[in-house]
Amino acid sequence: MIVLWIVLGIIVALLLIALVRALLAPKKTASYQAPKADQRAEEYARKLSRMVAFDTVSVPETNQREKFLPFHALLAELFPLVHEKLEKTEIDGNLLFHWKGKRADRPLVLMSHQDVVPAEGEWLHGPFSGDIADGKVWGRGASDTKCSVMAFFQAAEELLKEGYIPENDVYLSSSCTEEWAGDGCPKLVEYLEKQGVRPFLVCDEGGGIITDPVGGIKGNFAMVGVFEKGKADVRLTAKSTGGHASAPGKHTPVARLSDFVGEFEHHSPFKRKMSREVQALFEQLAPYAPFYMKLLFCNMWLFRPLLIRALPMISAQAGAMLQTTIAFTMLKGSDAYNVLPQEAVLGANMRFIPHQGMEQSLEILRRIAKKHQIDAEVFHAVDASRSVDIHGEGFSLVQRVIGQTFAGLETCPYVMTGATDARNYERIAEHVVRFAPVIYGPEQMKGMHGLNENIEYNCLPGAVDFYKHLIAANNG
Repeated sequence: MIVLWIVLGIIVALLLIALVRALLAPKKTASYQAPKADQRAEEYARKLSRMVAFDTVSVPETNQREKFLPFHALLAELFPLVHEKLEKTEIDGNLLFHWKGKRADRPLVLMSHQDVVPAEGEWLHGPFSGDIADGKVWGRGASDTKCSVMAFFQAAEELLKEGYIPENDVYLSSSCTEEWAGDGCPKLVEYLEKQGVRPFLVCDEGGGIITDPVGGIKGNFAMVGVFEKGKADVRLTAKSTGGHASAPGKHTPVARLSDFVGEFEHHSPFKRKMSREVQALFEQLAPYAPFYMKLLFCNMWLFRPLLIRALPMISAQAGAMLQTTIAFTMLKGSDAYNVLPQEAVLGANMRFIPHQGMEQSLEILRRIAKKHQIDAEVFHAVDASRSVDIHGEGFSLVQRVIGQTFAGLETCPYVMTGATDARNYERIAEHVVRFAPVIYGPEQMKGMHGLNENIEYNCLPGAVDFYKHLIAANNG
């Protein structure tokens, strides 16, 4: 009984310490809002509109250089000084512009992609209309990511008009194969590598100014992607001799695939772990959270195990930052209702977390597949990328420029559950971050790769200013 009272006393003491820490922690409100659209924002919107109206859908495993050359001609029309003053390299439709600075020891790469995904379904505004309506530019690529392509080209254009010479070399990089993880960006990186260029900082898309990033936390936050999860596509095949559906046996192909899916859905074999980057994210958000969340986020030393268990139930996005995931996306069996399939095929997409990387995660998958007599074929596999040091010079520089450009905007490290071209630069660049300096509210997040993609154009001047400030700040 004495031991029990001691244990209860310790628990109460720990909870009281946690409560006091949460009460003493400052309470903050996310105050940043993009200013109302002005003449400058409208000018940028018109440029972005013309870029969006140009169909740049990319097709996997296809050289589409000829398709992208007219888009390059549009860029030359919109940004004449960039094309006159900077050294242009074009490789199979992929673009690289070199702006020579006073020095070349800390090159800066600003990048985002030209290509977009297909646009299907019924849109409020045509997917390649580039319509400007309701304070937004509408169309495929408006937010993903011709907005940032426009912004860094415009930033360079304005600085060139002022006669500005950067302290360090600047490169503008834009591939036309990003949406299918093609060879465009790798070709640009290979070219730079042969030239002996080793960028100090690369800033790609990936994160952004996200509205209401976690349930219960309101406002705009700069979410800077510090690494990407790995990924793979997997085809899982269960075979049998088939037969008539009137006399089904046990363990048919569809049943085995169902058992396989059920095992992952109900008893995930992948290990959950809160990385230092994810912990830093929630600690940064703590002052902006309701008290019950603040209590947890301010006391990771006590509540981390609870959060690791609870986060996947609260938010799929938050849960994906803690572990390898597998999503079952495609399924095919028999072509007739009354025929047992000789072969049933299941498609899955995996995303690998660094603490349980590609090889270990795929080994777990193969082991469970073998148990259910299923063959597993893996395609397009790539491991998680290297993480940026959130206390390092590159991340700190981006954080400082965000604060300079967007007054009152909190910067948080962010784990990319998707994929970008940025990973290709990691073999030659010291710091690679993923941040598009535009506002992605719920509507923009929903429209990305979906219907009615758009961007609110009042955020475009801030995006241009961010790139201008970043170019000026890279003077170490």
